[in-house]
Amino acid sequence: MSLSYASLSNHGAWTIALVIGLVAALVVAALLAVLLRATDEIKKSVARLLDVAGQVATNTANIPQLEATAPVLGLIVQEAVVQDGYMNALTDGYGES
Repeated sequence: MSLSYASLSNHGAWTIALVIGLVAALVVAALLAVLLRATDEIKKSVARLLDVAGQVATNTANIPQLEATAPVLGLIVQEAVVQDGYMNALTDGYGES
């Protein structure tokens, strides 16, 4: 039983066209559902990202104040060297019999 385009009635052609249209509409609806789910996940991710960005901004707000510590660190190192010298002078010969 061979079915050719010429042997289809007008009613049969419309039926095939409607079935193809229905399948296409179902595919489009499924793709839209997937798209909506993906956009919802993106919105949730962006909301979490904005929360974290606020926390990062809070953590980095004091970075300019750290620039003021660089000159002090040099003084601390110099004092540590002096204190190390004092400790070496105190312990030289300690424990030797």
